[in-house]
Amino acid sequence: MTNVVEKDQKFATGMCFYKLFWIFLFGCIFGAYYEQILNMVIHYNYHHEIVWQLRRGVIYGPISPIYGMGAVLLIWVLGRKKRPDWQTILYGALIGGGFEYLISFLQEMFLGTVSWDYTDEFLNINGRTTIPFAFVWGLLALVLVKLIYPTLSNIVESLPLKFGTWLTRILILLLALDFTISWGALVRQLFRHNGYPPITIIDEFFDKYYSDEVLKKSYTNMKVIEVKK
Repeated sequence: MTNVVEKDQKFATGMCFYKLFWIFLFGCIFGAYYEQILNMVIHYNYHHEIVWQLRRGVIYGPISPIYGMGAVLLIWVLGRKKRPDWQTILYGALIGGGFEYLISFLQEMFLGTVSWDYTDEFLNINGRTTIPFAFVWGLLALVLVKLIYPTLSNIVESLPLKFGTWLTRILILLLALDFTISWGALVRQLFRHNGYPPITIIDEFFDKYYSDEVLKKSYTNMKVIEVKK
């Protein structure tokens, strides 16, 4: 009887936690490669040489959490109700631009670093985002809601129930470990730059294996804000 019930059940139906996790994972991977390809094109345009530079938000893997969280936010707000395309673009621009601004502010406040600065860009808002880039977020929201989400949702729901459940749980654990190490190393970097020596075994671990030089290889576009003394 149990096997019959399981066969009738689908994995991650509706906009449940597991479904949102797969949207997050897709956004993370897409964002990492999007940034790297865009950086390669821009670099080639100015210097006429191809350079493949890592652009990600964690130490291990092609993962950019800001895009993953942005994708989840856009789908959660805009994907549950049908609306005209212009509204999706407008709301997506407001959500995406506001989210980019917030993340930039929180990164600077809690980690003492910045990963992007639009101060010299047209119509920028405190250097944290720009109105044109917000419009790009709006277009991405339209593509995400109208095209990508329905396809991705069907693919996720087609996974066998047990396989999908265990695969998702394993991926969640791996990402949680990656995030813990990555952001723990960044917090320790902040304390190092503020002159705090290692106190615990964890501090010594991060200083030994995740020095500034190691972090610079993973976070190539991240800049540490110098503390005024």
